[in-house]
Amino acid sequence: MACMHSIMPTKPTTPAVFLAALPAVLPDYAELQCLTHFTFLRGASAPEQLVRRALKLGYHALAITDECTLAGVVKAHVVAKELGVKLIIGSQMQVTPEDGSPAFLLIILAMNKNGYGNLSELITVARTRIKKGSYLVRPRDIASPGGELSHLRGMPDCQLILAPRYGATFDEMARQAAWLLQCAPGRARIAMTLHYRARDEAHKTAMMAISETFALPIVSTGDVCMHVRSFKPLQDTMTAIRHGVPVAKCGYLLGPNAEQHLRSRVRLGNLYSRAALDETVRVASLCQFSLDELRYEYPHELVPDGETATSYLRSESYLGARWRYPEGIPDNVQALLERELALIAEMQYESYFLTVYDIVRFARSNQILCQGRGSDANSAVCFCLGVTEVDPVRGTLLFERFISKERNEPPDIDVDFEHQRREEVIQYIYKKYGRMRAALTAVVISYRPRSVLRDVGTALGVDLSVVERVAK
Repeated sequence: MACMHSIMPTKPTTPAVFLAALPAVLPDYAELQCLTHFTFLRGASAPEQLVRRALKLGYHALAITDECTLAGVVKAHVVAKELGVKLIIGSQMQVTPEDGSPAFLLIILAMNKNGYGNLSELITVARTRIKKGSYLVRPRDIASPGGELSHLRGMPDCQLILAPRYGATFDEMARQAAWLLQCAPGRARIAMTLHYRARDEAHKTAMMAISETFALPIVSTGDVCMHVRSFKPLQDTMTAIRHGVPVAKCGYLLGPNAEQHLRSRVRLGNLYSRAALDETVRVASLCQFSLDELRYEYPHELVPDGETATSYLRSESYLGARWRYPEGIPDNVQALLERELALIAEMQYESYFLTVYDIVRFARSNQILCQGRGSDANSAVCFCLGVTEVDPVRGTLLFERFISKERNEPPDIDVDFEHQRREEVIQYIYKKYGRMRAALTAVVISYRPRSVLRDVGTALGVDLSVVERVAK
């Protein structure tokens, strides 16, 4: 017994220094500035990885703010919904003043559906006014009281967070803060991002002075580009590829440390004031938009006066059926049409079918070759409308492959047009609906293994002949 007593501790062995480093209560926190790998060659982590990490760390919310794009939010939304993580939809973009003064970073977070629409429109304008792969945002795009974008003045229904350049002077930050306050009073914040860099204290002091001078709340952000710090080598490699130089020659182009990851709340509680951390949660509580609110919205002007979408689709389908079957509509065709029309009406997809029908009708009236393909060949309605050329009655295809109540999503109608005259169809759509209501879809190009091997091999300084052999 005496021997046992001699080895048992008589007081806790946890160092007092460690106890002092722990916050009394873990702060609640929402990360409001986060890039995914959809910000090509800057973000190192997938949206799904970031959402799962935020859940593990117990974050109140996570904002996905890829640079001048919303490409990463869909995958993040799917995982966040599955795991019960609050997701904030946003974007960050460099605002370039026309007077030649330094550009500054602005984080824009959608508060509701209207805010999401405004943010989407700003991104579209910024991307289409300059060469592909770049964007241009001017202060007047957000602040101008008149002109084409006057309805975006102050970005209604959005939270705006100024992220000053690290090491910016007080005067530079003051100009930007005054501009932001004028744009969005009551919805403006200033982001404090601390990464244990050499001038953190000076930067912090300047920002606190700006906050006090302009009564602008400080909100802490992580300027995140990876979900865990172990992704730093990958992030460095992406940086080298982006700049076109090997990692070994990047120097100050690389981040000085691995702090741009989703950090623990203990670490954040030791680094930021409680007020700055609480402000993240307050901003998150004001952003209630979810992608679940979005619905397909189709043109209404396609339906003639005195008709409804349901009645018009029915009459056009039967008109087409008499064209397809000049000797009389077979009973099994009529039964199939009735079943399809009933399901289309129940799911409220009539406007979708009429929109596609209108485009196909234009092409056929101008002798432009076109034909639907894929699962829409299973539909008697599509056949009667002239969208497809496959009579589903003569085949064994199932309509449920095309539309299903269980899937609860609009069908996918793919129509091919002869490539020599496809532009005529595009111009018809633009003319009919206007440039503000019609657009071509954007495509996000993915890295493929051969390109990855070549680019990474070059970035890591591997002999080019070795890289080529491996790539092949």
